[in-house]
Amino acid sequence: MSRTTVIVLVALGAGLAGIAFSSAAERLRDQDNAAHESVPAGPQTASLGWRETFGPKGEQLVFSVESLQVTHSGWRARVSVTNDTTAAYEVGDPGATLDRSFGLMLFASGDPKELEERNLSGTLPAVRSALQYEPSLPAVLESGDSWSGTISAPGALVAGSWVRVVFGALIVVGKPPEGVEDTVVWITDHAYRLNP
Repeated sequence: MSRTTVIVLVALGAGLAGIAFSSAAERLRDQDNAAHESVPAGPQTASLGWRETFGPKGEQLVFSVESLQVTHSGWRARVSVTNDTTAAYEVGDPGATLDRSFGLMLFASGDPKELEERNLSGTLPAVRSALQYEPSLPAVLESGDSWSGTISAPGALVAGSWVRVVFGALIVVGKPPEGVEDTVVWITDHAYRLNP
C-alpha cells in the first residue's frame, strides 16, 4: 500500500534537518487568522484501537495505538509495532537524535489531506518526542518480532488540536528486500482531537 503520509528518508543518516517545523499553537493561530491564547488540554483518556500497515502484502510493518492519556503533567500512549517483513529494522537509541523518536505530532485538523500536504511541503509540526519507553525499545526489531509498550513525556498539549502518533525512524539492517523501504517514519492516518 503506497501513501504519501510516510516520510521515507532516502539516505541513511539523513535527518529531518531540512524540514521546516512549526508549533501546534502557531498553526492553530494561523488557521484562525487571529492571535489567541492556547489552552492546554485537560486530563483525558481515549481508547483508540488504531491499526495501520505500511508495505506490500507479505512485507508489512504494522503500527498500532491502543490508547492515549493526557494527565496534569504530560501524556502517555500505549503503542506497538510489528515487523511482518523479511528484513530486520534497527530502532536504535530514540534519545540519540530527533529523527529516531517515537512521539506525537499536533495538527490543526484531523483531515488526512492536511497531513499529506504538510508532508509534501516539508512543513510537518515538530515531534513531541517520547522521553520514557516501558519496556525499552529493542535495538533491532527482527523479522516476525513485535514491540509493545507505553511511550510518555511531560508537557502540555494544545486543546482542540488533533494528535497523531509518530513511530520511527525504523532503518532496515542490510539490503532491503524488494518492496521494503530502507527507512520509515510512520505518522498515523488516524487522529484524535484533544478536549479542553
